[in-house]
Amino acid sequence: MIRVLIVDDMLTIRMALRFILESDPELTVMGEAGSGEEAVAFCQKSRPDIVTMDINMPGMGGYEAIRKIMHEAPCPIVVITGIESQYLMEVSFKALELGALTVLPTPRGLSPDNTDAATLIHQIKTMAGVKVIRRSWPKEPTRPMVDKGELQPAAPAKGPASVQRQKETLLVAIGLSTGGPPALQTFLNGLPSSFPLPMVIVQHISQGFIFGLASWLSKTTPFRCKVAEHHETVKPGTVYLAPDNTHLTVAGSGELCLDASESVSGHRPSANVLFESVARNFKEKAIGILLTGMGEDGALGLKAMHQAGAYTIAQDEASSVIFSMPKAAIELNAVEEVLDLNQIAPRLRGLMGKNPG
Repeated sequence: MIRVLIVDDMLTIRMALRFILESDPELTVMGEAGSGEEAVAFCQKSRPDIVTMDINMPGMGGYEAIRKIMHEAPCPIVVITGIESQYLMEVSFKALELGALTVLPTPRGLSPDNTDAATLIHQIKTMAGVKVIRRSWPKEPTRPMVDKGELQPAAPAKGPASVQRQKETLLVAIGLSTGGPPALQTFLNGLPSSFPLPMVIVQHISQGFIFGLASWLSKTTPFRCKVAEHHETVKPGTVYLAPDNTHLTVAGSGELCLDASESVSGHRPSANVLFESVARNFKEKAIGILLTGMGEDGALGLKAMHQAGAYTIAQDEASSVIFSMPKAAIELNAVEEVLDLNQIAPRLRGLMGKNPG
């Protein structure tokens, strides 16, 4: 039985969440908290298996509560918030930096068959098994910054990575899921603002949050990050995120194409679809990266890129929130290197040679 703590200052929302979660026989709500202070005290005393956390509460809000819980009584935390407020959305992404696992919209219906409710149940059951670590920060938590002037290529895991690529590289393609937003932020902050390649990305995220993610990344990394538009052409040093519920592909000319065709292995957008288009159209002139995430999306596509001559990288287990996606690619022999998250950006700089931007 998975024991859940619900944290929200609104009684009606706590009641709704309890109704939804306890409709599943594997879940039980062991307690409720109406404030951040109550949530921290409950976690210290009773150690729930997982916490659903509201962000906007009087007194100690969810952001500060997550910081304290992850320092004093770490456990898996899922942020549940509305998507109407840009401010709340950006604070929710900041909460992921502190150790929350994912962000979900407040369910709009009580039926367990409702899409939001079904997603919530699935995510709670999955995230409850994630092992989290104790975190420590200064009194005011700050995002660690990378000294880009001191970055050096990471120690090679295989011989070819220790030398500059002799082939022209035109594009970087990335796939990621659970744990992705802060991982993507860390990766982008490891690159100089002058990095010359466009980056196309499939990030699995709850519907309604992708524009907020693009905005947050634009404000906290050196890059312009945007949601991809149909028929636009990629530009150097720009990050393109696949839109909600839409596959993203790239033509050989650099033109982005969006389509709402059937989901692939349950995913739309699908990292496999993106990677396979890059394999077809860019072959050896691309770099493919698969980061933290649940499931196996991206593994087959990264294999296609690898077979077409692209350089492929997977995040290692130790630095992944969930290792499933990188692991699936590794098991397919689809990657040249398996690297710690903090090594991936320096490796790209090394692959690009002395003048990466």
